[in-house]
Amino acid sequence: MPELPEVETVRRQLEREVVGRKIKTVEVSGTRTVRRQPKKQFIARLTDAKITGVRRQGKYLALNLDTGDIVYVHLRMSGQLRKAAAKDEKAKHTHVIVTFTQGGQLRFIDPRTFGEWFVTNPETIDEDAPEIGALGFDPLDEPISWRAFAQVLMARDTKLKTFLMDQTVMAGIGNIYSDEILHEAGLMYDRSTRSLTTMEIRRLYRSVVEILHDAVKHGGSTLDDEQFVDLAGKTGDYAQFHQVYARDRQPCRRCRGTVTKARFSQRSTYYCPDCQM
Repeated sequence: MPELPEVETVRRQLEREVVGRKIKTVEVSGTRTVRRQPKKQFIARLTDAKITGVRRQGKYLALNLDTGDIVYVHLRMSGQLRKAAAKDEKAKHTHVIVTFTQGGQLRFIDPRTFGEWFVTNPETIDEDAPEIGALGFDPLDEPISWRAFAQVLMARDTKLKTFLMDQTVMAGIGNIYSDEILHEAGLMYDRSTRSLTTMEIRRLYRSVVEILHDAVKHGGSTLDDEQFVDLAGKTGDYAQFHQVYARDRQPCRRCRGTVTKARFSQRSTYYCPDCQM
């Protein structure tokens, strides 16, 4: 599913495309995309509201409205946000269409229907979406020092990949970037957090920052299924720079060892057994 770099790519585009626009109409089809509240209530709270800002909280997009409400969007496995004109043919699996008074539309396409939209406000968000308040720090928007990172790391006794993917610790990292970060840091996915030396903690911290920034710079990662695209339908370029993810049985680009695929916490995990320790 899209992770921090992909969601941040879309957020930056939304900031340019929809901020300042007033919502004329909202269409919702199906029963899964808007499932936390009645569709009529969802549509009513968006209609005639103006979008004043776009934020990202981990893997969630948050659209601030001039009414004080916040619209949250989670792409999950196959969700896509696409910019469109009203005359454009509607793609299959289009579940939300937002039409603006100034013209143009924002469409949500989601073949697997795991993605969702919901509207809330600061006063009820803890009740409406408790997982938002439970999100950990954002390594892109809320950078912390490596010493503070070390304190967070050492406070937990868990495997490194589990630590990186724990959204209550650090929001936004998933299966792809945890593998890439660990390879860059030269660390095995099943190492214990408390087994790391000071130098290894610093390497891991640096890898988190560098990998995420590089991935955002390249528009995120689009895999072979091409399920992630940006607002214009363009794929992300970062997959070509992957060192290990989805490269099993291929040469490691650092040491020429063989990238290996393992199963960890019911997920595919990619690593180099020769240069990760």
